[in-house]
Amino acid sequence: MASPTKRRKITPSPENQPTPTVTTKDTTSPADAASADVNSVNTVSPQNGTDPSSKQDTQTSSADRLARFKALRARATASTRSNLQAAQDEASRSGVDPTLLASLSRRADIARHKLLQAETEDADGPGAFERKRAWDYTIEESEKWDERIAEKKSRKDNNAFQDYGAEAGKIYERQIRALEKEGTKDGGRAKKEYDASKRALLDSAARNGDLEIVELADGELVAIDADGRFYATSDSTDFVEQKPKKENVDRLVEDLRKAEEVRMKKRAQRRGGTDEGDVTYINEKNKQFNLKLGRFYDRYTVGIREAFERGTAL
Repeated sequence: MASPTKRRKITPSPENQPTPTVTTKDTTSPADAASADVNSVNTVSPQNGTDPSSKQDTQTSSADRLARFKALRARATASTRSNLQAAQDEASRSGVDPTLLASLSRRADIARHKLLQAETEDADGPGAFERKRAWDYTIEESEKWDERIAEKKSRKDNNAFQDYGAEAGKIYERQIRALEKEGTKDGGRAKKEYDASKRALLDSAARNGDLEIVELADGELVAIDADGRFYATSDSTDFVEQKPKKENVDRLVEDLRKAEEVRMKKRAQRRGGTDEGDVTYINEKNKQFNLKLGRFYDRYTVGIREAFERGTAL
């Protein structure tokens, strides 16, 4: 007899298992429910309303932007006015010749001087103006002024061209005066003071026996020191051993440049200040003669000259 078959209990899968229903009992009291309803009414979500703090921040940022915009506009207006004023000043300066202003100022000073002189002489008689001016001068100042006037008059008398040697001498003296001014401005001594101190030094050295005065064959007296070397004279050549300073070399270059500029300026003035192209004359008289010929015969010869320049047959 067959044994009875055992039946196995099959457990359903989690998907097929039924979900249990849990019944939750509301334990909220009526007072708590009422307070929750009140809070939900007072609280407004950001989607349906605006936060007061965010609204205040927006107003503040708008005020800041408006203030910055006004500041930028004021700065732009001030800059425009400043540029316009600078342009007007530049136009007024460029429209007025500075040399004309200096000339007018000088003429005004001369006119005031003459007016004061006339009023003084009318009140106190002839010569009163110069006499009153002399009250403020010392004897030393008067002597220096007289020397200056005499030197200026002598230079004016010798201003005419004599020869190239005299012209070179005048240029040399002018450069020496300019060099002396530069030296005194930098704290140096004037040429007269230097010559006087050098003469005093030679005299003291001769009295002390450090120098010996020797007469040369041509009768010139020279001073020789203990080493047998000559003291510097106009014919001395010891200066060739000295190395000039950079400032002195720069000054020499500047003098040469100024001399070249003056020469070119005078040349331009002689030629009328215009570049005439090819030079067809040898002097000013020949230039005038060629211009006279051109006025009468250019209408006949201009075609021939152009044909020669092109190289074509007549």
